[in-house]
Amino acid sequence: MTSSSLSSVAPSRPARAAALDLGEFVTASPSSYHAAAESARRLEAGGFTRLEETAAWSAEDVIGDRYVIRDGSIIAWSAADGTDVDTPWRIVGSHTDSPALKLKPDPQLGAERLAQAGVEVYGGPLLNSWLDRELRLAGRLALADGSTVLVQTSPILRIPQLAVHLDRAVNTDGLRLDPQRHMQPILGLGPLNVLDVLLQHARADGHRLHLEDIVGFDVVTVDAQPPALFGAREEFLASARLDNLTSVHAETEALLTTAREHRGFAADHEAPIALMVANDHEEVGSASRSGAAGPFLEDVLVRMHAAIGGDEASRRRAFASSMVLSADAGHAAHPNYPERHDPVSRPRLGEGPILKINAQQRYATDGVGIAAFAAACSHAGIPYQQFVSNNAMPCGSTIGPITATRLGMTTIDVGITLLSMHSAREMCASTDPLLLQQACAAFLRG
Repeated sequence: MTSSSLSSVAPSRPARAAALDLGEFVTASPSSYHAAAESARRLEAGGFTRLEETAAWSAEDVIGDRYVIRDGSIIAWSAADGTDVDTPWRIVGSHTDSPALKLKPDPQLGAERLAQAGVEVYGGPLLNSWLDRELRLAGRLALADGSTVLVQTSPILRIPQLAVHLDRAVNTDGLRLDPQRHMQPILGLGPLNVLDVLLQHARADGHRLHLEDIVGFDVVTVDAQPPALFGAREEFLASARLDNLTSVHAETEALLTTAREHRGFAADHEAPIALMVANDHEEVGSASRSGAAGPFLEDVLVRMHAAIGGDEASRRRAFASSMVLSADAGHAAHPNYPERHDPVSRPRLGEGPILKINAQQRYATDGVGIAAFAAACSHAGIPYQQFVSNNAMPCGSTIGPITATRLGMTTIDVGITLLSMHSAREMCASTDPLLLQQACAAFLRG
């Protein structure tokens, strides 16, 4: 490859800035709860205000730029002044959680005079990718007074792999990991209480807490290595939790762009309500109060519509004319495993977002949705790719089919391509995060 051709694949200045900003978003979002908080922080800086689910909502409350948080999920929207009961929604959805190892309720463990943290597998991680790397802990503590506190630690854990001298066949017969026996990280020398360590870091952040204050917790392991650009021309971004913080970041930035546009019009009667939802628990099936299979999104939509004077009939009409873009990461064609992919559909890094299609409805995309996404990409002036699975390699799923089933809205599954998907450290092309932002913004405009 010549020097000039290398320059042609280097990220532009805006694309590089967007990739670096995604890295900052990931760093600020070590758990689903932190991701929702970081999205909220950015939205507030852009003029959004928070609504409480427990409060009554009026038309004045829901018109404008607002957001709501439920646990590790966030819903935010920009409703122009001309919004009425017939205004449809344009929704971009994603998820805040990623595969990880999660602290057990009683995480005290140890052997050979080494303190360990008892963990269980969350979602479907590539277990081997969690070996031999420094890990942090992050999540929330539930306190006796009913409040919660977000907490994160410095690098305190590591899962050491067995030396090759003690497993001579590992490179020929493959690595076999028992999630219970082989995935318990080392915390320190001698007896140590994991919760005491968490408390030390919480106190360092200004929280005055004692061990007896903690009555519950939702805490996961986090790769301690920061995101970084790499490649001959910094064509790639390596980071933890790209699945699916690439989409949470993209929809947050796209909504901020749309909100700024809405403020430029005194009363835009043509603009749809631009809304983002980032659900928790997608990696474990979405069946929770804050997951896509739960009531969170529908609750908010129903309450928004009622606040501006709508009834069930007008709400059903508005639902019927609304659309959802389900944004989640997908597999790039792997150069070392070409046979694992469809022989014709070969989505590649750096060639734009993918449009996910599956005959078994593991993705919700249909012909109408394809046309809508193609139009959004055309308006944004960006390329897109189609993704289908190899028939012998069943694909995963997303919040798309679940959301379509709950709401009856036309739903399209999209995302950016990754390699090392579900690894503790994934990679994408450094040009793709900006392209996904631009596609999401064009879709939100309707």
